Amino acid sequence: MATLIAPENFSAVADAEALKKAFHGWGTNEKAVIAILGHRNAAQRKLIWKAYEEKYQENFIKRLESELSGHFEKAMYRWIFDPADRDALLVNVAIKKVPDYRVIVEMSCIKSAEDFLIVKRAYQIRYKRSMEEDVAAYTSGDMRKLLVALVGVHRYDGGEIDTKLAKSEADVLNKAIKEKVVNHEEIIRIITTRSKAQLMATRNHYKDDHGISISKHLAQHPANEFLSALRAAIKCLTEPKKYYEKVLRNALKQKGTDEDALTRVIVTRAEVDLEEIKDLYYKRNSVTLEHAVAKETSGDYKLFLLTLLGKTD
Repeated sequence: MATLIAPENFSAVADAEALKKAFHGWGTNEKAVIAILGHRNAAQRKLIWKAYEEKYQENFIKRLESELSGHFEKAMYRWIFDPADRDALLVNVAIKKVPDYRVIVEMSCIKSAEDFLIVKRAYQIRYKRSMEEDVAAYTSGDMRKLLVALVGVHRYDGGEIDTKLAKSEADVLNKAIKEKVVNHEEIIRIITTRSKAQLMATRNHYKDDHGISISKHLAQHPANEFLSALRAAIKCLTEPKKYYEKVLRNALKQKGTDEDALTRVIVTRAEVDLEEIKDLYYKRNSVTLEHAVAKETSGDYKLFLLTLLGKTD
């Protein structure tokens, strides 16, 4: 369930005019910008963008960038784009920043096969290269094998389960993990090719038959980036909302808030399932996500995030 509160009836032209007015003068009226764009869904934002450029003959994105600053600017920049374009942009930034495997894993594992294909097409249009090509160019070794396989696969999205296969593959995974071969090609093959329903069945058989969850068993090995990416992929494929709750918890509780992670989750899930993620956060931390965000952020950035979280007062 989404947290975004958007009106059913709105005027793109009226919103464009109100934004132009907010930009006018000595200082931007950031609260007016938030009041409009923070309450419009993706389709409405696209119409406002188009109406603004047609009426004022200026680049809407460049104007926004010139009027806003800091974490607020980055959050609004990510929010204003069509979701597929935004996700393509987030993946590209992640590929070239270290790279940040978390974003690549999230996009490839949590989205449906069809939705991820749309993101990959948006990526090709924007960057004139395939996502697989760039992931391969900026990674190496086992991480490259895992990430290229994740972004390259078109998973079956159906709910059918082969119980016998789930049981046998749980044994294959257990054997590889016991023998401390966590980069085993069979582990990568199973995690990167099976449907989410099939992986859920395999995960359940693993815990029932071997007395420990796959993630906890993997966590017994010395930590490294590949292992972290593998565990993240399993979590994203089988418990995506719990995965996002943990990302938010880590972003807010570490020394110095991780604004990139905080912004990414709130902006990308506000129109999808942020309400359920909020509920999980409260159950896990005994404090509302709104309260935690308000405590760790400030100014217009705080107001914008709280708006996307559905806070109305």
